[in-house]
Amino acid sequence: MRLKDKVAVVTGAASGIGKEIALLYAREGAKVVIADLNLAAAEATAAEIGGRGGRAIGVGMDVTSEDQVAAGMAHAVATFGGIDVLVSNAGIQTVASLDEFDFAKWRQLLSIHLDGAFLTTRAALREMYRGGRGGSIIYMGSVHSKEASALKAPYVTAKHGLIGLAKVVAKEGAKHGVRANVICPGFVRTPLVDKQIPEQARALGISEAEVVRTIMLKETVDGEFTTADDVAQAALFFAGFGSNALTGQSLVVSHGWFMQ
Repeated sequence: MRLKDKVAVVTGAASGIGKEIALLYAREGAKVVIADLNLAAAEATAAEIGGRGGRAIGVGMDVTSEDQVAAGMAHAVATFGGIDVLVSNAGIQTVASLDEFDFAKWRQLLSIHLDGAFLTTRAALREMYRGGRGGSIIYMGSVHSKEASALKAPYVTAKHGLIGLAKVVAKEGAKHGVRANVICPGFVRTPLVDKQIPEQARALGISEAEVVRTIMLKETVDGEFTTADDVAQAALFFAGFGSNALTGQSLVVSHGWFMQ
């Protein structure tokens, strides 16, 4: 029970990687706030955790809305008494060549990934500082926080930006006992990745199987997708780490897709 009685807010937690993290945190004793744009799905995930003997609530949250983030975090504090862990996981993907990229879609992606990270981080830090018990801020980066791929200009830009944000949080939060880290997964078979496969196939004029084999898994050491559980285990490691020794660091979880 590495997170016994800790309060964890996970954004984008009604599906995919975020849900896997929320489920693992609950099994490890955390009280989990499932924050998601889809309130019904968030509440369903919270009910699933409750049915397994865990403690969780679902909160509707558009991470680009200052008011919704403030309300959701306040609800978390009112329900569970504080915030110990924030996993900034909410994100989307849009695939297109840079010369054809729609500006509105560029702004939407950056807003969700970067504005969302900023707003949830600011709200979490205020509570962590006020509560005086420290905490852990974890950002969901990507191998694209380290490396570029064609057709993903705003995503690569945003994921690189999260590493910079984490480093600032690590420096500012240290005196308050707050740590910051970035997890950088390779390709995980979530709905986000499944959506990219046909999009990239159309953009590149190749088959979907070729997208998987020659783009998504080409650089791995074993031709395997990273699993949601692989990423969740890294999130548990950072959330439960007891000192500032690793603050400001990023961890690539990618079957060797990218090696530092």
